[in-house]
Amino acid sequence: MKMVTTSPYDYAEENAMMAGKPDLQEIEAAEKKPLWQRLGWLAMIWTGSVVALFIVASLMRMFMNAAGLSTH
Repeated sequence: MKMVTTSPYDYAEENAMMAGKPDLQEIEAAEKKPLWQRLGWLAMIWTGSVVALFIVASLMRMFMNAAGLSTH
């Protein structure tokens, strides 16, 4: 029977992967992406959140008007 030895580092690396934390290689790969691409993602996420907020606010206003509540 073959014994496999592991170091405490192996357990720490496995725990970090299970916790969803990026390792150093993933961080370095993300930093190598062009600035325009990273800013593009930022703009898309911001735009998506503004659109989602608009939809929620519109639905709330529609339900409030249907219930007889109005702003004037």
